[in-house]
Amino acid sequence: QVQLVESGGGLVQAGGSLRLSCTASGIIFSLHAMNWYRQASGKQRELVAAITSGGSTNYADSVKGRFTISRDNAKNTVYLQMNSLKPEDTAVYYCNVVTYRRETPLNYWGQGTQVTVSS
Repeated sequence: QVQLVESGGGLVQAGGSLRLSCTASGIIFSLHAMNWYRQASGKQRELVAAITSGGSTNYADSVKGRFTISRDNAKNTVYLQMNSLKPEDTAVYYCNVVTYRRETPLNYWGQGTQVTVSS
């Protein structure tokens, strides 16, 4: 059973920093790409950052240069370091992994962690 548990959200002033963590179980973590999504109130969920099993990263244009995704395979954990936060970064942040069963993609999500940036 795949489980993703996020932590690290909270309330921060604009310009501040937060680090989100997501610990996975039920998968061979080192073999999977990991993703961070966010969903602001009234908006669609969007991909924020992704990291491949090999460590290559990709970011949404809105967070490039401010957010950093990383992983620690020994701890089965993926991180999202968020710096220079803006009020528009306010959202629920979700950890995501896609596994495959007989070539069928299966999406797994964490419970979400709230990030609120005050102006």
